[in-house]
Amino acid sequence: MKSAVDTTSKIYAGNRESMLERVADLAEQHAKALAGGGEKYVARHHARGKLTARERIELLIDPDSPFLELSSLAAWGTDFAVGGSIVTGIGVIEGVECMVVANDPTVKGGSSNPSTLKKSARAAQIAHECHLPTINLVESGGADLPTQKDIFIPGGAMFRNITRASAARRPTIALVFGNSTAGGAYIPGMSDYVVMVKEGAKVFLGGPPLVKMATGEESDDESLGGAEMHARQSGLADYLAVDEHDAIRLGRSIVKRLNWRKTGRVPEPTYAEPVLDPDELLGIVPTDLKIPFDPREVIARLVDGSELDEFKPLYGSSLVTGYAQLHGYPIGILANAQGVLFSQEAQKAAQFIQLANQTDTPLLFLHNTTGYMVGAEYEQGGIIKHGAQMINAVSNSTVPHLSVVMGASYGAGHYGMSGRAYDPRFMFSWPNAKSSVMGPAQLAGVISIVARGAAESKGQPYDEEADQQMRAYIEAQIEKESLAYFTSGMLYDDGVIDPRDTRTILGICLSAINTVPVKGAEGYGVFRL
Repeated sequence: MKSAVDTTSKIYAGNRESMLERVADLAEQHAKALAGGGEKYVARHHARGKLTARERIELLIDPDSPFLELSSLAAWGTDFAVGGSIVTGIGVIEGVECMVVANDPTVKGGSSNPSTLKKSARAAQIAHECHLPTINLVESGGADLPTQKDIFIPGGAMFRNITRASAARRPTIALVFGNSTAGGAYIPGMSDYVVMVKEGAKVFLGGPPLVKMATGEESDDESLGGAEMHARQSGLADYLAVDEHDAIRLGRSIVKRLNWRKTGRVPEPTYAEPVLDPDELLGIVPTDLKIPFDPREVIARLVDGSELDEFKPLYGSSLVTGYAQLHGYPIGILANAQGVLFSQEAQKAAQFIQLANQTDTPLLFLHNTTGYMVGAEYEQGGIIKHGAQMINAVSNSTVPHLSVVMGASYGAGHYGMSGRAYDPRFMFSWPNAKSSVMGPAQLAGVISIVARGAAESKGQPYDEEADQQMRAYIEAQIEKESLAYFTSGMLYDDGVIDPRDTRTILGICLSAINTVPVKGAEGYGVFRL
């Protein structure tokens, strides 16, 4: 692929400077999650001779191997700590890709709030779909009691997921470093393998105060749920670790002996890096999302050898489709060019998605769309049924989807490009991305038009000053709610990422996806023609 990007132009320099500012801000947002409960609680945790969640993960995964952290901005914009008091991600342990779930005990003792629940459920979904072993690094005080009404009933799915994983012959391992009380006791109780840290792990359905209240019995932590008791008497612990480092060693040893094999596609042993520099992605996307850009410039900096075999290049030019290879894995790509999806683009996409399913090829969706075209001409031309064809193809496609929101992702275009509601295997956003029903100005304008029409129908004068205030308020609200941080905080994607990391992250995802064979759809519903 050739590039038309002028890296010496003022436009490129302006785009790059703006994106670098957003990347710097992204680092600040991530720092909030990395900080856990703050210096005070991290220091207190260390003073007790304990490791933090991320320190445990770093020791658990293979030296110098990557860890793809997921949903790191969970709970952003809420009253809960950024990160959702839990760390989740994919790491390689003894050569085996695993889903790692670690409670962060520096945040309210690792207690679970609604965001924790969403984040752990998303991790379980990914582990299930990619058929990954799961390792839980446990130290939690249980439910965040003031929010129990939001987590008690749906929280039971956590335990169900562990048992279903075991039934599917997908190993589950619990390394218990501290408290795992009440409902949390069922995490080790339902895991295939359990390691407990001596004088650290505390696993019981009811602690001493609850036992006293319920039965009048006097007891202590060790006799009720200490690691040594569970290793010698109850049998709940399979391994007794002398300290946290020993527990991690034992966890790695368990994974080593799983006799785990990947059954999916093996990537090409040798592949070329992109010819064009991924660092240039910073200057390609305009600061104003209304300004279109050529997605081929993005694709050329993501795929192996910067090579794309484009499909239907002269038809439906507002959507680029084609085949490429990424980190040695074959992939089909759909990328928005001019923002709007017309009938030709929708039909082209539907055919391409079906073809990818015929050849068991995963799909990558690169979002920058304002949605499907509106207007009398386009309605009469069948935009609804053509858009429905694309959405039908996306809905019933069974090859894994990867989605990256590069810019705008509005309206039904978000659906057609395999947004969160369409269960992409992984979904990420760049820090400039925005997702909502429509653009803030358009949404405020629609509400204004409806309000003005209502006033006219009643014969009432319309308050223009109030209209301006209302439009400004709604625009500000929608602008805030469409930001990548906000949507990521709601778990509508799996993370906000630096554009320069996109290729590496997609490579990790493709490797995880290919733990099992990729299988395309063998049938579709009715396409309205």
